[in-house]
Amino acid sequence: MPTTLATSPLTTADRCDRCGAQAYVRVMLASGGELLFCAHHGREHTPALASAEATIQDESDRLFAEQTSASAPARD
Repeated sequence: MPTTLATSPLTTADRCDRCGAQAYVRVMLASGGELLFCAHHGREHTPALASAEATIQDESDRLFAEQTSASAPARD
């Protein structure tokens, strides 16, 4: 089962290793390597990586928070 990392949050400078979009998923491999994925590629690859006992930091829920705050009406 994937676990949460105690690392710094992903930023806009972190980019997906597959497509270059903003990364929302960080995967730490048992070998010590790190992979970064956008939400789309994270959903695609994390099931296999989790079964390989990789540690996964998934911040893709931030997308919904960002969309909600962006669509909220401006307050005076």
